[in-house]
Amino acid sequence: MVITILIGFILAYFIVLSFALILQGKMIYVPSRELYRTPKSIDLDYDEIRLITGDRINLSAWYIPAENSRGTLLFCHGNAGNISHRLDSIRIFHELGLDVLIFDYRGYGQSDGKPSEDGTYLDAQSSWDYLVKTRSFPPHKIILFGRSLGSAVATEIALRNNAGALIVESGFTSIPDLGTRYFPFFPVRFISRFQYSTIDKVTKIGIPKLFIHSRDDDIIPFQHGITLYEKAEHPKDFLEIRGNHNEGFLMTGNDYIKGLDDFISKYF
Repeated sequence: MVITILIGFILAYFIVLSFALILQGKMIYVPSRELYRTPKSIDLDYDEIRLITGDRINLSAWYIPAENSRGTLLFCHGNAGNISHRLDSIRIFHELGLDVLIFDYRGYGQSDGKPSEDGTYLDAQSSWDYLVKTRSFPPHKIILFGRSLGSAVATEIALRNNAGALIVESGFTSIPDLGTRYFPFFPVRFISRFQYSTIDKVTKIGIPKLFIHSRDDDIIPFQHGITLYEKAEHPKDFLEIRGNHNEGFLMTGNDYIKGLDDFISKYF
């Protein structure tokens, strides 16, 4: 009887493990196809952009210019929704005097294709190339911004290109590190098909960096942000915000905006 129960438990464990292995992509990428608003709905002029990646995927993006621009921000958003869910952030950056280019990863919004780790890097690189090669923006006047999953993407682009600054908001050290928190009974580091290992990259990036995180983050522990900051090379700054993972920047309000402004003013 005991042996039968044990065998049943082992079979159940491996069945669940198999599903976890197969469905990793579904757990990491949660795209939405419908664009429910545009910058026009918050009274901002913008250009609709189509980008072509290095592997010939067609991407959707918005470019929102600012008067008397201090620089340009390349926005790498998180793992859920699409660019139309980031208007609050776009407004903040616009009011800080930054042009904004925000793009949808492959499989998100009106972008073609299916998301993958290498694919998200290619998507962000095509956005960088658009700013530098098509619009002729000086690389040192471009700020790479990433929130949540996007922080890992922005960090990869900072590693590949000589940008002016990098902002990592609500970032994690790596997917395997994060996975062990949620699935402690599974060999996450062995079965993970995704890395997004920001922790291995921040030590190699010499441009100014701002790390932003909340102690109240309900998805990515505060310690991830602290660890990234501690491992990063100088120059670097840390901005502690309050509130949950998705709304912390809004809940923090003026302190968040002032922290961004102070960082931008220091280097731009």
